[in-house]
Amino acid sequence: MRVLRSEDVRRAVPMSTAVDAVRDAFREVAAGHFVLPARQIFGDGAVLVMSAYHSPTGTAVVKKIGIALDQVPAIRATVIWTGGGRQLVADGTSITTLRTGAVVGVATDLLAPADASRLTLIGTGAQAPDQVRAVLAVRRIAAVTVTGRSADRAAALGTALADEFPGVEFTPSTSIDDAIADADIVCCATSSSTPLFDADALPERVHVNAIGAFRPTMRELPRELLATASVVMVDQEEAALEESGEIIDAVCSGALTDLLELGPALSRPPAPTGRTVFKSVGIGAQDWAIAAALARA
Repeated sequence: MRVLRSEDVRRAVPMSTAVDAVRDAFREVAAGHFVLPARQIFGDGAVLVMSAYHSPTGTAVVKKIGIALDQVPAIRATVIWTGGGRQLVADGTSITTLRTGAVVGVATDLLAPADASRLTLIGTGAQAPDQVRAVLAVRRIAAVTVTGRSADRAAALGTALADEFPGVEFTPSTSIDDAIADADIVCCATSSSTPLFDADALPERVHVNAIGAFRPTMRELPRELLATASVVMVDQEEAALEESGEIIDAVCSGALTDLLELGPALSRPPAPTGRTVFKSVGIGAQDWAIAAALARA
């Protein structure tokens, strides 16, 4: 049995590899090659257990997650991957942020304007850096605005990412409306229970990713955006309708009637115009994808 720390995960699976691995995994989801049990939720979302079994390879992954929004990091997790007589135990926190970033990279590659150059990140928590890394893996971004409630935290995150991406301009901000006004891509990674902005504050042509709201009581996106976007894509419809507050609200109100799943869209890409949205709550196949990449490495 191999036990892998966070630095082992990062060294073995860079973001570009993670994006490719997650893209392939969603193709396998669409082909029906995964068994994906419903996520088990305990203590009003304080503890989650996710699993996935890949039938063609006979490999499986189980992840236990503990969530405490008043701690840093808010998410602590452990992943166990098994197959072919081998077993890996890995830091699940790094796998979670990596695979969540990677699925945003896959969706952004499908939906964002090909000439997108301006990214706005909303949120400065543990998930935030991999959102930027993922978008930069699939688009030539020249400028990133890092937006948070704390100017110091936004500046610190921007400085850290600037060291990693010296060719990109990073600007801190505490005003969401100002930060999204001229964005080509917006990534939301917060624990907000109310929409972060009004739809009218967005440009007419923009792609929005949202990964922060993972409970029915949480919402990052306004209903009006989901009602008017040319494409609203989710990682898995069943999971989104059970866990995503903004999707549940928009569907129950009748504002949203058409959801596109990521897996099938990879073989039948949409033709997006204007505003597009990708909402992810995460499924076990993403964890499997990163763990399988670790096993190969």
